[in-house]
Amino acid sequence: MHRGVTGIDWLTCELIEQIPGKVSGRPIVRGTRILPDAIVNSHEVGATLDAIQEDFPALSIAQIERLIEFARAAR
Repeated sequence: MHRGVTGIDWLTCELIEQIPGKVSGRPIVRGTRILPDAIVNSHEVGATLDAIQEDFPALSIAQIERLIEFARAAR
């Protein structure tokens, strides 16, 4: 099990994968190099969904919402 800086076990989220050697083997959003903690942290400091999507254009608003929802449920 690998918990991110938020203390969440991201590997139980369907949007997350872990690939040895990719981003040091940390959990990332499937098909990207984006750390899910970065999304959640941005939201927690007040970034809107649109602002987060602007910073991470590889993700859809639905994916961002799911990551935030998953983080809330996991805490």
